[in-house]
Order: sequence, then structure tokens, then C-alpha cells
Amino acid sequence: MQSLLIKNARNIITMDNKRSRIPSGSIYIEGQEIKAIGVDLPYETAERVIDARNKIIYPGLINTHHHLYQTFTRNIPFAQDVELFDWLLTLYDIWRHLRPEDVYLSAMVGIGELLKSGCTTTSDHFYVFPDGVSDQLIDEEIRAASELGIRFFPTRGSMSLGRSKGGLPPDEVVQTEDPILRDTRRLIETYHDPSKFAMVKVGVAPCSPFSVSRDLLRESAHLARSYRVRMHTHLAETKNEEDYCLEMLGLRPLDFMEEMGWIGNDVWYAHGIWFNKDEISKMGSCGCGVAHCPSSNMKLSSGTFPIIEMLKAGVKVGLGVDGSASNDASSMLLELKMMNLLHKLQHGPTALRAEDCLHIATRGSSKVLGWEDGIGSLEVGKAADMFMVDASRLEFAGALFDDATLPIVTGTAQVDMTIVGGKVVVQDGRLVHTNEEQLARRANEAAFRMVEIAAKHTKIDYKKMRATAVWNDM
Repeated sequence: MQSLLIKNARNIITMDNKRSRIPSGSIYIEGQEIKAIGVDLPYETAERVIDARNKIIYPGLINTHHHLYQTFTRNIPFAQDVELFDWLLTLYDIWRHLRPEDVYLSAMVGIGELLKSGCTTTSDHFYVFPDGVSDQLIDEEIRAASELGIRFFPTRGSMSLGRSKGGLPPDEVVQTEDPILRDTRRLIETYHDPSKFAMVKVGVAPCSPFSVSRDLLRESAHLARSYRVRMHTHLAETKNEEDYCLEMLGLRPLDFMEEMGWIGNDVWYAHGIWFNKDEISKMGSCGCGVAHCPSSNMKLSSGTFPIIEMLKAGVKVGLGVDGSASNDASSMLLELKMMNLLHKLQHGPTALRAEDCLHIATRGSSKVLGWEDGIGSLEVGKAADMFMVDASRLEFAGALFDDATLPIVTGTAQVDMTIVGGKVVVQDGRLVHTNEEQLARRANEAAFRMVEIAAKHTKIDYKKMRATAVWNDM
């Protein structure tokens, strides 16, 4: 195991139980594990030494909800000023043209953005499997995560109710139950690592109550629990969803999911905006978690997550950037600022402090993913997952009064260094394991190709869209 000493940090923001800070601190690491943390550590013989002078060190941020495949449908004009259902209808007709290479490249871009914004662990919810394309698309995301060095928690999503059966997605992107369950088993058996310092864990994640059958929900829950893996889905994101569930299923969303076996301490939902007080209390008592996605919720006018009520009820709350197409970015630091400002506006200036937001994006997110034994704070015995910012940067001038909140309140989008499992994956603000310019060019070519194909089958005015683009040399 390689040893690493990070010394002379301006400050270490640990996010331990006491939210300790260690000015002039150092961290000693062996392999993936933090072995010592404090001041003047006697480990100068470490195989690698990083002088962190002027750097502030934070625990790696943990993203609890994402759709990496959506990276190629950001800033689509036809999907910018609509609510969720119309947004989905527009984009499904593009996503149906995904190829394995698109999934790989979109994951490379999205994960790259996450790493550059201090994220060291990300979940992903992949549920679009177009007809005639390999069903091993999540494998492409896992390949990208391995190459870039992030800790990865992909969840095998699914949709089984196409438009011909009353669902929202086109039939071309849904599957039947047997292939879904078979591939879910394959992914778990091939990739899932239950250990404390796993680089890949796998979850089970039907898309939503309005895109899968009752049988699939029940069988997915049974499968997940038989393998002891976690369960994830969208729930209570919009008022339209609530109305749909009452009309089509005869139950409110949470009541329906409870009937399907989808509540418990092994379950986390994305969004959770439209739960009532009794439902929030039930979620707290049974141990459910929620991924809060503020930018996506604001963009789609879905509503405001009741975070104060959730926290008071004991609901596990983590932070998520959501799919890039409903955020148009994959920056966890930007998401932290959005969360902080949104809830000041909604709940008052002292309801949720910036340091509380950092706690949610680290310790809170680790609990949502059931991974609190290994990640979420900088402590002896935890994974060496962290990011650093250089306090001497121009954008921090005049702001060096609270190191714990500095990158949140200033809204910086990029870190100086990111370390995952004791390995440097971002250095001087650049990804270590890929050429960013070449990746961006390949990604843009793939994105234009996918939209151009979709335009031939839909009302999208691709030529008008292309004319406004700046990629004149493509």
C-alpha cells in the first residue's frame, strides 16, 4: 500500500461528530485509509508528501442522485422552459438514440465535472435502454468511473410502462420485466462490492411509479433485499405526479410505494418535495433517505424540498445534482450554494447555515447511501477522500474569515485538488487521467450526432439549433 502525507494545511475541515477544524494540520494515509490526522505528524518518510500550505482541506462531497447519460442534452432550447412531464416528453425522443459510446463519453464528462467540483463519490440512476442497443450500458459508466478514479454507486434503473401501456416514455426505451431483473442480477454479481472502501457498489432503481409496473416494483424490492443492496427511485417530485398516482393508482405516492415494499432504511428517494407531514414522520421512523436536488427542482418549477421538516423528523437527507439536463451542470459546489440560498429564502436566514449544507453533502449523503462507515468525514479509519482549495486564489480575497464555509458562500465552481482513496485525481484544477480538451471535442461530436438523429423523427428544429452553436469547425 502506498503511503501519503499531506502536511501544513491552512485548515482541515473534518466534518466529524464535533465538526472539528485542524489549523496547520496534516493527514497520513496508507492505501485508501486515513491512519492519522492532526498537527506535526511524524510521517515524513511517507512515499509521497504533498505540501498543502495555503490549502483548506474538506471531506469529499457525495452526490446522491444523478443521471450521467443526460450530459449530452444540456442547454437544449426546447427543454428549458417547461415542467417535468413536458421536459421528459421532449428528451425521451433524443435519449432513445443513445449508443454505448455516448453513455461512456457522457459519464466521462459528468464524472469529470463532479471531480473538479470536489465530489469523490457519486451515485447514478440509469434507466434508458433503447431498443436494439446493448443492455450493458451501465458497464460503460462503470468503465468511465474506473478510468477517472471516482467512487461510484450506479443503480440499475428500469422502465416497463411505455406509451402503449399508459406510461410516459416511448415504447422504444422501455423493457419487459424479465430482461430488467436478469441484467440487474448480472450487474450486482459482477460489480457490487459491499466492503467499506469499495470503489463500486450497485443498487436497484426502477425509475418512478408512473413508468414501471406493480410487478416490477415488487420483484425489484425482493431482488434487492435478497442481495442486500440498496433501493432507489424518484418520488414525490411534482404535484402532477401526486395527481397521477391518485388518479391511476388510487393512492398517494408514498402509500403506493409502501404497498409495493418500497420503504425502509435500505431505500432512498430522489426529490421528495410533495410529502405531507404524516409521510415525513413515517419516513423518519422507518429510516428512508432523500436526495435533495435544489437546482433541478428550481429549473423545472417542481417546488421546494421541505428540508427543515425532514431533518427534524430524522429523515436522512443528502445532496444531489440530478441529471445534467435538468441542471445543466454537474457541480457539487454550485449545488451547495443553491441549497444554502434557496432555504434562506424559503425558511429564513438562520434556518440552514452554509456549514450545515456542507454536513448534508458529506455526512448526510453518506447516510443516505448507507456508507457512513467508510466515507463522509476526515477521520482515522475513514477513506482518504477529500478536496482542497487554495486560499490564496483571487476569488477568495476578502473572504478568509470562515474556512468551513468559504467555497460555499463564494460559489467557487472548481477545486484545486481532489483525492479519492488516497490517489490524486484532480491536480491544479485539471483531471489527472484524461485529456480534457480531447474529451470535450469527442463529447460534443457525439451530442450533436444524437440530437441530429432525433431531429429526423421529431419536431426539433435541429438546423436552427445548430446555427446558434459556436462549434463552427465541427
